[in-house]
Amino acid sequence: MPSDRLETPTTGNTITWDSHGRPIVPDTPIIPFIEGDGTGPDIWRAARPVIDAAVRKTYGGKKAILWLELLAGAKAQDALGCECLLPEETLEALTRYGIAIKGPLTTPVGGGFRSLNVTLRQRLDLYACIRPVRYVPGIPAPVRHPEKVDLVIFRENTEDVYAGVEWEAESPAAREILEQINARLSFEGKPLLPIDSAVGIKPMSRRNTQRLVARAIQYAADHHYDSVTLVHKGNIMKYTEGAFRDWGYQTAREMFGDLTLTEEELFADFGGKAPAGRIVIKDRIADAMFQQLLLRPEEYGVLATPNLNGDYLSDAAAAQVGGLGMAPGANVGDRCAVFEATHGSAPKYAGLDKVNPGSLILSGVEMLRFMGWDEAADLILKGLRDTIGDGIVTYDLARQMENAKEVSCSAFGAAIQSRMG
Repeated sequence: MPSDRLETPTTGNTITWDSHGRPIVPDTPIIPFIEGDGTGPDIWRAARPVIDAAVRKTYGGKKAILWLELLAGAKAQDALGCECLLPEETLEALTRYGIAIKGPLTTPVGGGFRSLNVTLRQRLDLYACIRPVRYVPGIPAPVRHPEKVDLVIFRENTEDVYAGVEWEAESPAAREILEQINARLSFEGKPLLPIDSAVGIKPMSRRNTQRLVARAIQYAADHHYDSVTLVHKGNIMKYTEGAFRDWGYQTAREMFGDLTLTEEELFADFGGKAPAGRIVIKDRIADAMFQQLLLRPEEYGVLATPNLNGDYLSDAAAAQVGGLGMAPGANVGDRCAVFEATHGSAPKYAGLDKVNPGSLILSGVEMLRFMGWDEAADLILKGLRDTIGDGIVTYDLARQMENAKEVSCSAFGAAIQSRMG
């Protein structure tokens, strides 16, 4: 049941979903937001007016977002007077309304969760972490040609080492598990594991791999990318990451057979030039993929990865185009999607109106695109690019640029609004 602690809008409509996991968005959707911890309130105060202004300018009042605040993290503890970092009514509301946006959350030491963000993804089955990585002209970047980077990374969100199944070194549970493993290894004539080791389980399943890869391929088709690359460490972990690769190819073959082809088919049947509209399915070893990102990023469009590989690669790719301050993110399932700033909460800057709100603003752009409100998303991008093009940036970018005008977090948002039309 909805909690009376939620100030639910008296007007507006709830988003529904079709059978393909796509949202059906009314003209006045109710969309929850979580401010986040640390600098979260600062960047939300800058981002929300930008999103509202873009929708208002684009649709002239015919469409509007009705915001609903939900509590999580430190704000939930302060407001509810308990140790509840992630109230059940917050999870229920996210499920009910379907699309939400959030700032960064901090998990306090000893708070009962390994990570609030991981808990959100697992409880809501947000199995696809989607990280677009694109260069905004004018942003300082550490590579010569950041404009060649145009990637979207689909990272499996519920399995791999992030499933959190592990036991402390020398604990009774770890020792019990290791004794069973060593008995099996001894029977197979393989080297034994140290009995005082910590133990972690790395689960990967056919179902969760295939639904991630299917969403990645569909995204590539919808957004006109010509390749989807399966990134794995299957040369070493043959039955987990190697299976991720095999299940990915199987998904492409069985679900998108008329749309996809492998690299082998590309060169054997088409001389290395893909027919218009076809998507090439590639695979790369994870460590080699880091090199490819630096040397030949233009050869890659959509990447589909297990959880840990995607975590590393998405942050590394974001660094190539200027860092996490300008990196949007989304966690998407079949009936729910939460868009989020990808950086941390930076508590030492909390309340100073200083940090860069670009990540959250760009996450708002991705949210609008997910809703089908592309015109409003394009307007924000125009305002953002023109603002940066005029040298108006927050401190993190100003210190790397010549002749930049350093402004506050809120002033950066206002500058974007003023350049939106």
